[in-house]
Amino acid sequence: MMRALRPVLIFLALSGVSPAIVGLPAAELLPAFDQANRLYEQGQFTNAAAVYDQLIRAGHGSATLHFNLGNAWFKAGQKGRALAAYRQAQQLAPRDPSVRFNLQFVRQQVTGSDTVRRPLWHRFLATLTLNEWTLLATAGWWLWLGLLALREFRPDLRSALRGYTATAGLGVALLGGCLGAAIYQETASRAAVVVVPSVVVRRGPLGESQVFYQLRDGSEVTVLDEKPVSDTESWLQVRDDARRVGWLKHDQVVVLPRASFQQALVEAQSR
Repeated sequence: MMRALRPVLIFLALSGVSPAIVGLPAAELLPAFDQANRLYEQGQFTNAAAVYDQLIRAGHGSATLHFNLGNAWFKAGQKGRALAAYRQAQQLAPRDPSVRFNLQFVRQQVTGSDTVRRPLWHRFLATLTLNEWTLLATAGWWLWLGLLALREFRPDLRSALRGYTATAGLGVALLGGCLGAAIYQETASRAAVVVVPSVVVRRGPLGESQVFYQLRDGSEVTVLDEKPVSDTESWLQVRDDARRVGWLKHDQVVVLPRASFQQALVEAQSR
């Protein structure tokens, strides 16, 4: 309701927490959730984030809980962790305006832009969610089958329907290709967010490797590979927005889970 006001007033959305968690067992979650809310209201943002994170790690993740976690981390001055939490909330609720606004706000704080530089085809596929591409492709498929069936039942309409059937078939092929590309984009690589003040990206997975470039808190990268170097340490090969590929330590970033189509569908139906 405040989105028509100036950005400085819209930012007040970051200071609030949602009153409930959709679809989660109240007897198990409400005491801890209420504790996190009280800590937040008392200005103990790091402690509130720890409780929200504990609930998520216990398997109670939801868009609302990730959103509240992002708010707490942002108020605690942890922009990278806030951005990672908002991105996970967006995976579960891609059309939620509050999640989208807060994510864009933090990106603006980190990079000066509220969007991530991506290839044109990535941006095109991102205009719809994976669920929406699936529904659109399914609707096109049934429309095409309906036209084919109508041609069989009404032979006198075959000539008139020929162009519509061909167009629908082409549309189904294009939508199927877009759906396949969207699935590939969701599953082929993983995203990560830097959560420490500064990261040195090296040309190899060793502390002695040549320094390549640096990233700051909140920088978003794509994970290409992982190389364990000991039982407690591993390195990630990453690519940044400038298409530079290098290596950094795993514990310097939060690696985002891949979006779950089924989980996102359940979340969308419950809203």
